[in-house]
This record gives sequence, structure tokens and C-alpha cells, in this order.
Amino acid sequence: MSNPSTAKAEAASRPAATPLLDFIRAARLPLAIVVTLVLFGLVEPRVLSFGNFRNIAVQASYLAIFAMAQTVVILTRGFDLSLGYTVSLVSVVASMAMVAGGGDASIVYGLCAGLLVALLIGAANGVLIAGIGINPLVTTLGMSYVVLAFASTVSGGFPVTGLPPAFNAIFAQSAPLGLPTPIWIAALTFVLLYLVLKATRFGRSLYIVGANPKAAVAAGIRTVPVLLIAYMLCSALTALGALLLTARTGSGEPNLGGNLTLQAIAAAVVGGVRLSGGEGGMGSALFGALFVTVLSNGMNLVQIDGYLQQICLGVIIIASLIVSRDDARR
Repeated sequence: MSNPSTAKAEAASRPAATPLLDFIRAARLPLAIVVTLVLFGLVEPRVLSFGNFRNIAVQASYLAIFAMAQTVVILTRGFDLSLGYTVSLVSVVASMAMVAGGGDASIVYGLCAGLLVALLIGAANGVLIAGIGINPLVTTLGMSYVVLAFASTVSGGFPVTGLPPAFNAIFAQSAPLGLPTPIWIAALTFVLLYLVLKATRFGRSLYIVGANPKAAVAAGIRTVPVLLIAYMLCSALTALGALLLTARTGSGEPNLGGNLTLQAIAAAVVGGVRLSGGEGGMGSALFGALFVTVLSNGMNLVQIDGYLQQICLGVIIIASLIVSRDDARR
């Protein structure tokens, strides 16, 4: 047993929490977003234009969906490195289904085909991780190569063109009440996932499994179904984002995923979702996606080299992990 006097000394040596410090910790990401906008705006005035704000909102809506997808599995101490290539495969398969069907009615075929492919990938990841017990890093990394090969093979390495014009019009060009459709879809997705995490047994189970898997088993939580559903939900959300991006580009792109895996993980981690599991939420993913989008948008407008942008993103991830570790010690 520890000495009571020693414990009191250790407690006294820790910095006392104050309302001001608590506020700064809670508001630091929104403040960072504002500061980043202002700094880039001083260099390039276009950053602070209304048109660019609208562009940031649309761009952030795509990334937010992918960040929320990663958040679901990060909460369980995992992540999905196959997310980017899943985006590519969903884009290609959905586009091929639409082209094969012909006409506006084929949009439904494309949506269903894309979602089905994503669910199969998520189920495969879930079975390997939860059922067999393979490490999420190894599983999803291996799956990413499999998915990439499929995307390249079925498309022949070329974009799939000839999509119904209504697909682009509905999911990319329309703007109900003045807001582009991707923003509405991202907002609805956020609300639904927030409710799932806060008001359902499955949502609470995600946190418990991520925080302490042994305690979850002791509490009677069936961890295998929870993990399986988590990875399938992650893939379903990935399909949603992939279909929106496909509508925007107007074609099925075998390279559409690009750096989305890194960006999605960065957005979640920067927002405050801990890789150790059990802490974070959809609000974290949303603000993280907005920050990463603002940063990328600003660097593009001031014409910073793409490779330097990747370095900045990597540095931000590392810095976020350090801050998260320090917060955990407080």
C-alpha cells in the first residue's frame, strides 16, 4: 500500500485544474481553426472570402464522414488502413453498376452495389480482427492491398465514365436551403452517430471495449459482435463518403482514395479521439476534419508544395498524440 502522505504530496504537486484551463483545453481546437484561418488570410486574402468558406465547408463534409468512420473503430483500439482503397473500389464498382444499368434508375443499383462491396470489406476485417484475433494494423494493411488490386483490376486502371447526370445533380450540385447536399448528409450522419454512441447499448459497448476489453468481457459484453459491427459500420460510412466523392468527380476513379486514410485518422486524432481507445466522439471527428481541411485549404492557396503538406500533416498527428498523452496524465 502507498503511504497516505506520499499520495497527498503527489496530488499536491500536480497542477490544479481551473475553469480557465478547462475552457482552454475544450476550446483549443476551435481557436486553432480560427487562428489558422487568420494567419493564412494575412498571406492570401482569398482564404477569408465567402466563396472559400463555402468550399471549406463542402470539403470538410467529405472528410468528416471518413473521420467519423475511423472514430467508430478507433474507439475500440483499432483503425482501418484500408479506408482509402475501399473508397476507390466503391467508386469503381458503383460507377460500373450505374453505367451497366443505364438511365437514372441505375443510380439505385450503383448505391446498393457500392454499399454491398463496402460491407463485405468491413465484415472481412471484423471477422479477422474480432473472430480470429489478428492485429487491426496487420489486418487492415493487408486488406488495403487486396482492395487496391480489385479496384485496379475491375477498372483496368482507367476511370469509369458515363454516369447518369442525375447522380451528380442530386448528390453534388443540389443545395437545399442554400447548403450543398454533402453538408446536409454529413450533418445528418453526425447526428445519427452521436445518438448511437450516447443513447444505445452498442455505442456504450464501443467505449467499454476500447477502454478495457477484459472489463467488457467481465461485464457480459460480447466483444466479437461489437467489433464486427464496428468495422462494418466503418466501411458503410466509408461507402457513403465514396459515393459522394464519386458524384462530385462524375466518374469512378480507381485512385480516388488517395491520402484519405491518413487524413481521416489525422482528423480523428487531432480532434481528440485517442488511439488507445475508449475516449472521443463524433464531435471530435467533426472539429478535427474541419481543422485539417482549413489547414490543407490554406496551404493550397498559398501554394505550399504537396510533399511539405504531408510532412505538416504527419507532424500534426504526432503533436496531437503528445498532447493527448499529457492530457491523460492530468
